[in-house]
Parts: sequence; C-alpha cells; structure tokens
Amino acid sequence: MRERALPARALPAPPGSPPTPGEDARTLRRLWPYLWRWRWRVGVALALMVGAKLATVGVPLLLKALVDALNPLPGLGAQGSALVLVPLGLVLAYGALRWCASLLSELREVVMLRATEGATRAIALQVFEHLQGLSLRFHLERHTGALSRDIERGTRAVQSLVSYALYSVVPTLIEVALVLGVLAFKFDLGYAAITLAALVLYVVWTVRITQWRTGIRREMNELESASSARAIDALLNYETVKYFNNEAWEARRYDESLQRLRRARVRTQASLSLLNAGQQLIIALALVAMLWRATQGVLDGRMTLGDLVMINAFMIQLYLPLNFLGVLYREIRQSLTDLGRMFALLDRTPEVTDAADARELRLTHAPEVRFEGVHFGYERARPILHGVDLVIPAGRTVAVVGASGAGKSTLARLLFRFFDVGLPGDDPAARAAAGRITVDGHDIRTLTQASLRRAIGIVPQDTVLFNDTIEVNIRYGRPEASFDEVREAARAAHILDFIESLPQGWHTVVGERGLKLSGGEKQRVAIARTLLKNPPILVLDEATSALDSANERAIQAELRRLAAQRTTLVIAHRLSTIVDAHEIVVLDGGRVVERGTHAELLAAGGHYARLWAMQQSAHVAP
Repeated sequence: MRERALPARALPAPPGSPPTPGEDARTLRRLWPYLWRWRWRVGVALALMVGAKLATVGVPLLLKALVDALNPLPGLGAQGSALVLVPLGLVLAYGALRWCASLLSELREVVMLRATEGATRAIALQVFEHLQGLSLRFHLERHTGALSRDIERGTRAVQSLVSYALYSVVPTLIEVALVLGVLAFKFDLGYAAITLAALVLYVVWTVRITQWRTGIRREMNELESASSARAIDALLNYETVKYFNNEAWEARRYDESLQRLRRARVRTQASLSLLNAGQQLIIALALVAMLWRATQGVLDGRMTLGDLVMINAFMIQLYLPLNFLGVLYREIRQSLTDLGRMFALLDRTPEVTDAADARELRLTHAPEVRFEGVHFGYERARPILHGVDLVIPAGRTVAVVGASGAGKSTLARLLFRFFDVGLPGDDPAARAAAGRITVDGHDIRTLTQASLRRAIGIVPQDTVLFNDTIEVNIRYGRPEASFDEVREAARAAHILDFIESLPQGWHTVVGERGLKLSGGEKQRVAIARTLLKNPPILVLDEATSALDSANERAIQAELRRLAAQRTTLVIAHRLSTIVDAHEIVVLDGGRVVERGTHAELLAAGGHYARLWAMQQSAHVAP
C-alpha cells in the first residue's frame, strides 16, 4: 500500500522551524497522564496486540507445513499424497490462525476505544474550559477560524497518535523482531541481514525525505488555515459584505488564497511521489534479493518449496507495515505537532486571575460600587482612563455619558473584571497605583471572578445571541429558571406577544448571532435575559438604542422599575434616556469633566449642556 496524501493540519511552529525532538517529548509527557487513567485498558490492549502478532507470524509457518505436505510421494499421484499427508487439522489450524489474528486485533481496538475517547474528551474539555477562562484580550485578538481548526486538529491528533503508535508502530516492531528471529533460526543470518538492511535503509530514506518535506507541508498548512479563516471571516460578516457590495472583492481575495494553496499542494504532492518511489525501490530490491537466495536454496536442495513460500509470505506480511512506515512517521510527527499546538493553548496564561486567597462575593442587598482613581489602557502606548473617580451609591442609578472613545464602555469591562486596572505589562506596584474598583467595600481583585460576575447583569448595546431557540437565549440568564419565570421575563421585556405570535413560538431558532431577529427584537431578548438573571448590580449599555420610540418608552419604564431596587450603571449616548438618573457623570478623553443631575448640568452650561443642545437640535431638525 502506497503512502497517500492525507488532509493537511496546521503546525504550531512558524514556517521554517520544525518541532524539535524535545518538543515532541514534552507533548508526549503531557499526553501520558490522560492515558494513565485508563492504564488497565492499555495493558489489555498491549497483550491482545502481542497475541495478534504471534498469530500473524504463525500463519506463514503453517503455510510452509501445508505446502511441504502437498509434495507428491513416490508412487502416488498429487491427489493421493494430499489425502495421505495433509491432515485436516493443519488446514483448519491455518484458517483458525488467520481468523485469530484478525479477532485479537479487533478486540484490541474495542478495548482501547474507551481509553482513546476518554483521553480525547478530557483534553478537549480542559481546552474548552481554559479558553473560557482566558481574558477578554485573548478573545479580542484571536482568529476564530484558525483557533477552531487548531482545536479540531488537536483533539483528532490524540486519536491518531494512539492509533498509529499502539496499532501500527509497536505491532510492526514486534512483527519485525519475530520475523528476523524466525529467519535467522530456521535458515541463516543472511536472510535476517537482508531484511534488517532493507528496514534500516527504508527508515533512513523515509525520515530524511519526510523532514525535508516538513517545511513544504507547513507552508501548505499555514496557507490552508489562512484561506479557511478568510472564508469564515467573510461568511461571519455576511451583512457587511452585502452592505458594501464587496462580494466580488471577497471572492478575489479568497481565490488568491486558494491559488497560493494550490501551488503549495502541488509541491507537497511532488515531494510525496518522490518519497513513495524511493520506498518502493527499497522494498523491491529487498524482495528480489530474498527470493533469489530462497530460489537458489530450493534448487540446491537445502530448502523446501514450503520454505520458499514461507519467506515470500513473510516478505509480503512485512511489506505492508514497512511501506506504511512513511505514513506512520509523518502522521505521528503531524499528530505531535497538532497536539502540541493545542497544548500551547493551555499554556496561555489568563491575564486576569483569581488571587490565591480570593473570596466569594455574597450580597443580600444592592451594594455600593466605587471607581477610585482608575487608570487603564488596552495598549501601553494609548491610555484610555486617567484617574476616574466614580461612586454609584447602593440602590441608585448613575449614568455615564460622553463622546465615542471617552471610555464609557471600558468602565463596564473593568467592573466585570475582564481587565485589571493599569496598563499591560505593569508590575504589581504600578497596578496598585492605578486605582481600584470596589463592590460593597471589597476590592474586586480580592473576589472570585465567578461570584463577582454572578452579581452583575448587563444589557449590551451590541446584542449577540446564540444560534438556538428564543427560549434558550432568554433562559441563558438563569438556566435553572422555570418556564413561568422565563415567560414573565419576556413579558416584562415586552417581547412575549412577539414570541407567541411566531409559528414555532418559543422554539424559534434565532440564527447565527441572532441575525434572524431585528435589532430591536434582539435587544428585547437581551433585556429579558438580564431580567431573568435578576442581579443586584445592573449595567445598561445603550440598552434601548435599537428600539422604536413606543417600545423604548415602555421598556425604559420597566428598566427604571428594575433599577429602583439595584445599583445601576447606565452608559448612554442619547441623553434623553438618562434624565431621571440620580447622577450623571460626563467623560471626556478618559477624564471626568462634569457630574450632577440633569437639571444641574444644564444650568451649569458646560459640556453636558452643549451635548444636550446638539441632540435636541438634531431631533427637531427637518
């Protein structure tokens, strides 16, 4: 069986830098604990594998005995000799041995399947949980298409690695050792020497050519990931592509990626053909040498016809695993690099972590929230907030307004502790000097992230829904809620009548990112989800920006009722939605420039008053 080109997989190292044996060894050490949980299954599988190979090697020996027994005796025809010399048990044993080898191999796979699937499941779950635990910065910078392929290839690599190692490499080594022993014991060392020399030459050729091909394959893998990521980006941003009529431009960019990928695949296939041709030549030369010696032995009377048949059968049995060795070497290295890439995701350290002595936030009332001298920047060279002081008294509503880029939404991200205060790369002392955020008097860095986020609910400006039913999306606010509670949250968000008017009702699937719903419908689902969560701290980030005036007034009244019992931070662009806030804070360039009630700020005639005047004039303009 010739080596065939298998689906390409991305490699963790950059182009031109193949993984070192040390990296492969580290990957295997990290994989071992997952398999060790199933060690008794691995042991049974190894025992079955040894038994299968003993049966496999025994088949040519029985075949030799069968052929020798069929040699006609003097005075008897061939049929008569067969009746006399071929015991029925020998024929039955030959068939039973072949069946036994196959049966033991199948049993080995059944025994190992649970171990392999268990290890794959454990690793995939750990990677998923780790990615969920990584900070927002990682997810803002990630490339979704390439990341999903890395995870898919990594989980598949676990199965491939166990399969190739346990089902192919180890059995092949056992079979080679047994065959070499039989050849040396029954005949002479020349047969074993030819077989061993062919094996060594085959391995050297395969390893050298495969290492040379690694750079070519890596380039192809990178180009494949890039073309896939480009296609996924275009599909995820389908509406944007349509808005700007750029279908042809996206198609050209995708075609350019495919052209580069095609050229890389041609080079990969050419190098693969060279590898296959060399492998076939080595096997053919070894087979000719072995059969030539065996034929000479039969003609000289030193060997029987059965010996010739046995040697030929041994070579045929070795031919397949030897010829498959190129695939094995390449795929094992490929699986190691794919698995290494997935393990590299586990090595990504979360930017925001719980302190060793972090404690749970337990609230029995609406807490006070404070931003005390907060400095922050997403990039070190571009600070966003400059010493922001902000107090949201318990059970009160504070609104933050300002121009785009002033840092309003950043306050919500910091409150959720998606980022810590300070700048990237700050040492602990600089972090401490960058201010702090407290909830009920507790610095949020001393609390567990899970308990902090349980206490906060948000209605974001850009509502993204899961590609699932409306019920699932609303229930996401509190998965254990009863259907009556889900229905009541929908009623409060003024979306119940819309849901129940749909042909599929609550089971209506909202589509990718909720694209089957209008902007206002998505926003009302988000409001219902937050109402169901019923948190003591509420963040409203342009919560009604996508609603029409009638629905906005109704939902604003519902949100005011909800906020009356909670500590609420309102991030607003339309000033008309926050005139009833207990305090309005005006941000400009990441600094607090004004604060007060709506009436006080209008009377002051400052920044807020100018913003109000501009919005009012825009509202009444024809």
